[in-house]
Amino acid sequence: MLKHYEISGTDFSAAGEASSNFKLILKQLGLPADIVRKVAISMYEAEINTVIHGGGGTCDAEISDKSIVISFNDNGPGIKDIDLAMKEGYSTATDTVRELGFGAGMGLPNMKKYADDLQIKTTPGKGTTVVLTINL
Repeated sequence: MLKHYEISGTDFSAAGEASSNFKLILKQLGLPADIVRKVAISMYEAEINTVIHGGGGTCDAEISDKSIVISFNDNGPGIKDIDLAMKEGYSTATDTVRELGFGAGMGLPNMKKYADDLQIKTTPGKGTTVVLTINL
């Protein structure tokens, strides 16, 4: 099963809709609660980062017999220093984003914590692809 989502880069009120929708699908499929939780948290963090840092993009989530693979693609500025971005609390979010309650610097660390595998491909000035894999 493959689900495709368009992620707006300007509508913070819609941020989290893709992860919420996919979480509901996983529950309806009867997947174990711990798997649903891992997917929901890691996917939400990636979705929020796509809105905040990527200016929007796309998400493709695929369920197979062995895993759930979720890919986020954006055309944002890219990540200049992935090692630094992986540190808890490090954030390049603007003050405006922080005032909305986002940008605490836990997005990538939480993705790494809750996904069984996290792959990041980024090109400064061209965008970022984040691939989350959760094993079943």
